[in-house]
Formats: sequence, structure tokens, C-alpha cells
Amino acid sequence: MSRAGRGLLVVGDTVTDVVARHAEPLAADTDTAARIAVLPGGAGANVACWAAHRGAPDVRLLSRVGADSADWHRAALAAAGVEPVLRVDREQPTAVVIALVDAAAERTLVTDSGAAFRLGPADWDEALLDGIGHVHLSGYLFFCEPGRELAALAGAAARARGLPVSVDPASAGFLRGLGVPRFLDLVAGTDLLLPNADEAALLSGTAEPAAAAAGLSGRCGTVVVTLGAGGALAATRGRVSARASAVPATAVDSTGAGDAFTGGLLAARLAGADLAEALAAGCRSGAEAVMAVGGRPAAP
Repeated sequence: MSRAGRGLLVVGDTVTDVVARHAEPLAADTDTAARIAVLPGGAGANVACWAAHRGAPDVRLLSRVGADSADWHRAALAAAGVEPVLRVDREQPTAVVIALVDAAAERTLVTDSGAAFRLGPADWDEALLDGIGHVHLSGYLFFCEPGRELAALAGAAARARGLPVSVDPASAGFLRGLGVPRFLDLVAGTDLLLPNADEAALLSGTAEPAAAAAGLSGRCGTVVVTLGAGGALAATRGRVSARASAVPATAVDSTGAGDAFTGGLLAARLAGADLAEALAAGCRSGAEAVMAVGGRPAAP
């Protein structure tokens, strides 16, 4: 591995997704018909796959999976153009997320974090940064103690090499459990924070996305808020600095749309795009994602 480059290191979760698309509301105490698929997923892994799909060179993923499905996940990542650095857990199975997707393509997630919440400092290797130009930390790292320790270690190592670091807050529900003040302290000084509108409102205390982004940018270099059909906006140093419109798409499953946005944006930034261009690239990836089932790009 070279010591510097334009590659992307993602540190985060690899998950087995069970995506259940139901056209009718869930019926209590009986059956609800659904189309069900078992797919590779996970916020961190999805970001890595979308970045590679959008042309980012040398995309590397540090993640932890169970022995039950390690080979399957490793093969899927490699096929997507990602270098899988998977630590295999012999005690816990791979994380599983059940995504219940309704007729409007909106999803509700039921999560068993499994091996993902055991990813920690012992899994780190300084050589993972060789050839890397940007480090992305999945927000799920911050919701368990080993992950928080790893995030601090990886972030410090990246900054020591002058590499920018981004964080996706990942889950409004888990953020509430951790506590907003604690999360904000943990990500203070992050170069790029990527919440969706709900997460931005929770973290900032204001529901208006532009005001939320502007306020949060006082703690982080740049804050990008994704707005679904409203596109995306970015704030830097307390003011909105860029906006992008959503790309029209017929949505079938919103699972992983935010991860796709992040992967597309990071690939564009690594290629030299300015912030507005990177937002537009993220929106294109998000639109592509919602037109397919699951959180990954279609296989080449």
C-alpha cells in the first residue's frame, strides 16, 4: 500500500438485510403478504459500494461480521469493487436488519446489531490509511463503547495524516438513546457531518433544515442535510453554502438511499468536485438507489 492517495476508507457496519415490501398496511395477529429479499447491506458497507460504483478509487471497508456469513459478504463487497477488510467474529453472528417497506417505499427498520457492535480498537490497523484521501465513519460506531473507541482512534489517526473525516449520524432512534449532547461532543471537529432532515432537527433543536445545518456547522466544518424529494443543502461556517435539487425517480424502496447519497458525494469530492457538484452527485445516487430493492448498487 502507498502512504498517500485518493482512496476512501469507510469504517462501519456490514449487515444482512431482510427487505419485506408490503403493499397493504401490516395486519396485527395475522399474515400480511409481502415480497421478501435477503441482501447484503449495512450503512458503512453501502456507502463504500456506492462510492466505488461512482468511480472512487481504492475504496476500503473495515467492518466486523459473523462467521455465519463472512464469505458471502466478502464476495459481495469485492464484486462491488470494494476492498473488504472484514474482522470475523466467532461469537456473534453478522448484524441483521429487517426493513419493512410500505407502498410509499418508506421503510421501518428492526435491528439486531450482532457482530457490528463489537467492531472496536483491536480491529484497527494504521496501514488501513495508506493510499487513502478521505475517512468516513458510520454513525453506528458511536452507539456502542467499542465503536466509540474505534471512531476516536481512526479519527485521530486520519487527522494526524491531514485526512478529512466525515460522519453520518445514521439513526435518529439510536441518537436519542445515546443522547444528543454526547453525540455532538463525540463528533466535534468532524470535517463533514451528513444527517438527514430528522437527524438534523434532533441534533440542532430546530426543524428548519437550513437553520439546522447552519447551526450545526459551528461544530463541524461542513454540514450536509439530505431532504429526500427536496434534494440536499450544505452549510459551512454558519451559513448555507450550496443546494441541489432531487433527481426525479419512481421509488420502490428507500432502504439505503442516504448511504447512496453519501457514497456519491464522497466519490465526487475525491474526484475534485466542488460542494454544489458533490451534492448533485449525491442526489443522483440517491435517486438510483430508491428505484431498486436494497441498499446497494445493481451488480455490474
